[in-house]
Amino acid sequence: MASLGDVVMQADGTGAAAPLDLDHFWMPFTNNRFFKANPRLFAAAQDMHYTTTTGAQVLDATSGLWCVNAGHGRAPITEAIREAAGVLDFAPTFQLGHPLPFRLASELTRILPAGMDRVFFTNSGSESVETALKMALAYHHARGDSGRFRLIGRQRGYHGTNFGGVSVGGIGGNRRRYVSQVWGVDHLSHTHTDAVRFQKGLQPGNGNLAEELEELVALHGGETIAAVIVEPVAGSTGVLVPPQGYLQRLREITAKHGILLIFDEVITGFGRLGTATGAEFFGVTPDILTLAKGLTNATVPMGAVAATRAVHDTVVDGSPEGIEFYHGYTYSGHPLAAAAGIATLGVYRDEGLFARAAQLAPAWEAAMHGLRDCPNVIDIRNLGLVAGIELAPRDGKVGARAMEAFHRAFDAGLLIRVTGDIIALSPPLIVSEAQIGEIADKLRKVLQETA
Repeated sequence: MASLGDVVMQADGTGAAAPLDLDHFWMPFTNNRFFKANPRLFAAAQDMHYTTTTGAQVLDATSGLWCVNAGHGRAPITEAIREAAGVLDFAPTFQLGHPLPFRLASELTRILPAGMDRVFFTNSGSESVETALKMALAYHHARGDSGRFRLIGRQRGYHGTNFGGVSVGGIGGNRRRYVSQVWGVDHLSHTHTDAVRFQKGLQPGNGNLAEELEELVALHGGETIAAVIVEPVAGSTGVLVPPQGYLQRLREITAKHGILLIFDEVITGFGRLGTATGAEFFGVTPDILTLAKGLTNATVPMGAVAATRAVHDTVVDGSPEGIEFYHGYTYSGHPLAAAAGIATLGVYRDEGLFARAAQLAPAWEAAMHGLRDCPNVIDIRNLGLVAGIELAPRDGKVGARAMEAFHRAFDAGLLIRVTGDIIALSPPLIVSEAQIGEIADKLRKVLQETA
């Protein structure tokens, strides 16, 4: 096995070691100029920690990127991938198949809301959103209702970076540079309007935000709206927790007008709220539900879209003979990804990680809100094993204070996530109460040192 030094050194053609060349990788969502002048690199990971290329240990308070829910380096998942790679490296799922995605789909439906038992596999959360939007349009078309073309998202929503997801998404920085977006999209207000500061758990009330959907129905005509897509808890925009009853009311309004409701659960799926899905946590069953990230514990890229039997049967039975849903990806149901997914579900089940997250939530809440007195903290919000800590922005430099905290935290041995001036935290579900305390202690020191 390569040493940490080997990871960051490469042969220069003479057999001698040479520094790693950073020039050629155009990094995603990154200040490339800053990073390549000040690189911070991981070389290994195990359980709750990363190891850097300098050998330092970094406590993972963000599950990598909201995705390593079961912790790093889990042997059952690694072994499943290794075995699959040695048996079947690839098989197409266009007009053919192999057993693993069928097994994974069957096992996945056991933890999804009742009736959501048809699963389409993708390779990422962005692809899951694109698939869900197409699925909604295909559903209405199969019903002879092709006049329903409008898609409703939400301000500050994040639904990936493909054109459909960017269009229904509501984060300005992700949209402004790309003029060509899907036509006929509108947005609800985000759920942080008039929110109570330092609220623990669900917001007690935010006015009648869900009623805005009735206003959009009156504006556009309900007969033109195909679907509404929301995150149960908005993650990438900085952990926006919905008010009590909000999702339930959205369900009522969409059902009333024949509009499909899509939950984007790329972040909230697989135990983040102490349940298998946000739908289960809130007691609201959508028509379509997107998944990714924790599906394979991030070991192999994979996403999924779960649909109710009604949505699936309408598309399949209502289409002419032949291909019913003109959509798919080369790697849909890839053998290694499917094997990783099956093993990951086994780890969640065998270790009771969803229930464990629910048990840890009170300690997590107390530790996070204990940072309320830190410099520049203007809000803290939490649900399950998720927390957002909002900092006052510097004059004319939005995001600079949180980015400084991000770099200080890494150098202090703590991985956090920042978006704007909000620190987002979501540790692996294997985190201990002692490690929750360590996260809070390290973050307190970082915030005290960040001007």
